[in-house]
Amino acid sequence: MKKRNYFALAFENESLKFLDQTKLPFVEEYILTDDYERIAVAIERLEMRGAPVIGIAAAFALALAMKQNAKKENFQIAYNRLAVTRPTAVNLFWALNQMKHVFETLPDNGNVYERLLLKAKEIQQDDAMMCDKMGEHGLSIFKKKSVVLTHCNTGALAAEGGTAFSVIKKGYEEGLVSSVFADETRPLLQGSRLTAFELSKNKIPFQIITDSTAASLFLKKEIDLVITGSDRITANGDAANKIGTYNLAVLCKFHGIPFYIAAPSSTIDTTLSHYSEIPIELRSSKEITSINGKQITLESYPCYNPSFDVTPAELITGIITEKGLFTFPYHFQ
Repeated sequence: MKKRNYFALAFENESLKFLDQTKLPFVEEYILTDDYERIAVAIERLEMRGAPVIGIAAAFALALAMKQNAKKENFQIAYNRLAVTRPTAVNLFWALNQMKHVFETLPDNGNVYERLLLKAKEIQQDDAMMCDKMGEHGLSIFKKKSVVLTHCNTGALAAEGGTAFSVIKKGYEEGLVSSVFADETRPLLQGSRLTAFELSKNKIPFQIITDSTAASLFLKKEIDLVITGSDRITANGDAANKIGTYNLAVLCKFHGIPFYIAAPSSTIDTTLSHYSEIPIELRSSKEITSINGKQITLESYPCYNPSFDVTPAELITGIITEKGLFTFPYHFQ
């Protein structure tokens, strides 16, 4: 993976340095902290977001919680605090439990902070490797030079090298992607703010569209395939992703267009067998009634604001992980 001129997070000077994604694309502001509570708040505020990045950030946060106080009760307090930040993203719990296993198996004389920090770095490095492999495996979905539609943000702001974005970027580099339509992705506009930012940085031709524009592009046969990420995938291949993803899957089914998901295997929750079991995060109505702090309708109006929707497995043409391309019916290994 080539070195980028931006990154979601990095461990520097015994602290976590992360890009405040709420201020993009206007301001690229990096925040440096060694306070696990500040990291937890950043995850809740979506200053850091994307399932893999959330997991990586939580791993570093647990290590930092042990830097000054390595007592067992302090670990559990930090673990519990981080576990409630984003309930849908299974990568969060996967990473927290990886760290918990290391903590619980350390010898009494072990350096807790150093060992946990080593594990957090390993999780980050493994994610970068998985993103590279997803990009490689994803090349097989392109049957010709294609126009791609994507939803939300799945680039290096969401994972070390990107999930669905890694496939798009690799496809573009190989001459298999001509251009990208990026849904704006209401209500937080991760597409028009973040995906557009990353497409621009990588010099990939793109156009931003409103979420409701996608259907007209399908009707005019201007889309060759759709690829998104996922925050949790069940054992049978049902997937939860940013609200609006299910709309695209239904449109693809009607118009005969392939619909793909790219996600690391840590996103697959084999303890769940059906999308109805996936917890869906409900967020503040303020995300609908205002944009960047500017009121666009009355704050008193009632709102329904689920952060995610679910897509049944039979609507998904293929799921790309670091292990390869899986197709319906799904049997992950």
